[in-house]
Amino acid sequence: MNITDQIFVVTGATRGLGRELVDELLRRGVIKVYAGARNPGAVRVDERIVPLAFDLLDHDSIQAAARAAADATVLVNNAGAAAFAGPLEAERDAVRAEMAVNFDGTFDAVRAFVPVLESNGGGAVVNVLSLLSLASTPPMAGYSASKAASHSLTQALRPVLADRQITVHGVYPAGIDTDMVRGIDVPKAPAAVVAAGILDGLAAGDEDIFPDANAQAMSRTWWSDPKAFERAFAGAV
Repeated sequence: MNITDQIFVVTGATRGLGRELVDELLRRGVIKVYAGARNPGAVRVDERIVPLAFDLLDHDSIQAAARAAADATVLVNNAGAAAFAGPLEAERDAVRAEMAVNFDGTFDAVRAFVPVLESNGGGAVVNVLSLLSLASTPPMAGYSASKAASHSLTQALRPVLADRQITVHGVYPAGIDTDMVRGIDVPKAPAAVVAAGILDGLAAGDEDIFPDANAQAMSRTWWSDPKAFERAFAGAV
């Protein structure tokens, strides 16, 4: 895919990885980026950035965003939520909130935007997931489950959307140095590095994108020894 020929929608675009994705797209010469956010007034000002009200907990907001971004060709589902609790300690409502944002919201966004992408001749759906989509870690049981559900959705979408000329890409970063994991002692890649890796993978047509060095190293274990991969994350109790 030629990145510069596309019109992107990036959710969660005001901070962290989402902001870096918007910045990296601009560096690569795209002419327009829709920056999705619950508060579009917080989107930084640039003539190539179009603020877009986008709330993953509000179905009507998602539908309105799809109508507003009628020329979009790539949807990047980046926005997400995380709580930190084990499988026996997590509050039920907190786990439901993670599922509502990370799975239900992604599901709604894809269904709203597929007709838009198809009407524009095809394009791509990019779901920013996590290595925790592939193996759970006990301190983030709800987050892991919600991302695993979105990983399954990503796989289900590929054969369905292929006939519509829409490719589907799963992104599996390791730790990213953002507010979400501030204070958590794990290896972290700069968000700018992860953003560049995502766009490199998209440009190369990779279905499974491991956008940073830590993720790439772990992916080799995942492919060669899935149980060793699982045990690596189980050890983070």
